[in-house]
Amino acid sequence: MAYKNYQNVTILDHPLITHKITKLRDKTTKTSEFKMLVKEISVLEGYEALRHVDTAMVEIETPIEKTVQPVVKRKSLCFVPILRAGLGMADGMLELVPGCTCGHIGLYRNEETHQPVEYYCKLPADISEKDVYLIDPMLATGGSAIDAVKMLKKHGARRITFICIIAAPEGVEAFCKAYPEIPLYIGALDRCLNENAYICPGLGDCGDRTFGTTNGTTEDRPII
Repeated sequence: MAYKNYQNVTILDHPLITHKITKLRDKTTKTSEFKMLVKEISVLEGYEALRHVDTAMVEIETPIEKTVQPVVKRKSLCFVPILRAGLGMADGMLELVPGCTCGHIGLYRNEETHQPVEYYCKLPADISEKDVYLIDPMLATGGSAIDAVKMLKKHGARRITFICIIAAPEGVEAFCKAYPEIPLYIGALDRCLNENAYICPGLGDCGDRTFGTTNGTTEDRPII
């Protein structure tokens, strides 16, 4: 489902995705189940977002005969999670397409300015030749995603897709204005941001809930 007038936005409102996101939102969901759900949702979203990946024809032999069939060009793909919450999604993506390159971008939000601050960036040297899938569970203000794309482009990335689990309209607007050419896949579009830049109804701090560092309620640090 497209979002408003933005042709680059796809909302993946599949019943299995929405069901699993509902379980993510539940504050009683334990860390182990939360982590598993993030991985499962990533596989489902990745299935759709990778619909147009390049394939190559290879010869194989079935129990019946030799044949030429398509396979995904795994070396042409690169998954880049935004640390640390994006790591949970990377597990799902790499399970979907094993053997792909994986880069990492580290950003955190300044608590006073709400602006993202870079602290880590490690990407493959040949990233300009790859289809890059930037992954982060949350798109709130859009600041982290926009800065991450800037970093990717600075290092030469030319073909970028962004995948998130939930998003606020404010973040979608900001991202699409900054990068109308980049495909954006969203599992669920939430209502709004509150005064502290939390996504509402949201699911709490995805990083904390994935790694068990806090209970993931609204008392946690908000995510960009």
